[in-house]
Amino acid sequence: MRAAIKASGMPARRVAELVGWQEAKLSDFLNGKIGCTETELALLLGVCRTPVDERDHLLALRPATHVKGWWQKHSLSAPERHRTLVQNLKSAKNLTTWHPHALPMFLQSADYMRATIAASPNVPDEEADRRLKAGQELQELLVGRGLQCTFYVHEQALHLPVGGHDVHVSQVHHLLLMGVRTNITIKIVPTAVGAHAGMNEAFTRLTFRAHEPLIFLEHEYSMLIEEDSGAVEAYQQVVRALDRASLDAEQSKAMLCCLGESLSAVDSTGRDGLPTAVFVDASL
Repeated sequence: MRAAIKASGMPARRVAELVGWQEAKLSDFLNGKIGCTETELALLLGVCRTPVDERDHLLALRPATHVKGWWQKHSLSAPERHRTLVQNLKSAKNLTTWHPHALPMFLQSADYMRATIAASPNVPDEEADRRLKAGQELQELLVGRGLQCTFYVHEQALHLPVGGHDVHVSQVHHLLLMGVRTNITIKIVPTAVGAHAGMNEAFTRLTFRAHEPLIFLEHEYSMLIEEDSGAVEAYQQVVRALDRASLDAEQSKAMLCCLGESLSAVDSTGRDGLPTAVFVDASL
């Protein structure tokens, strides 16, 4: 609704006046403190001259606003831009991401991201460039906003030759550059740990200054947004366990440097394949 009001070009005071509300009531509605009837929502959208598709989308959401959590189903493939994730990232204070067998999209170089997009059987070739651009725009939200980010990465994910040898080398160097940023921390879960708390699924946890935390779970044909306090705490327990099992930031940088040197020393043809896994003693 904030976006709809902004798109109307009118100040919130004028919108409230046109629908017969006090400006304070509109403010409370936009901040989630009060709800509204379907008729009131339709009137608001009409005053804002919201396009038909967006109007129908927002009207369809109204009956579910009291439900904790949101299962957002896609059609034949995931959307190029996850609007809900973007909007939440813009207001988030902390981001924590874990992926059990790949690098989080936020840490992917352009070539790595392009290779992962190409590997999906459900992404049409004509969408590849648009999806790459959307992913890069999502990455830009991590910059210059004070958002503190922690990424947990499994060591095995670092050894996947996504995109081929040269892209693999470039991706490791990209991780080292990302790790230099003051708001980004990368922690590696060593292979030697064996079984660990994050084996089940990838997830992203967001915390906010004015709202309760959320968990984003992305699947092939849907995205699940968990708001229930019990579910959110369960994932926080996973984060705590991953933190105990992972190398600290400096040890993780050392592993990345060692891997980057090993990969750079290998001929671009791969010769006998990739170098063996590099292990760092977590007790050091």
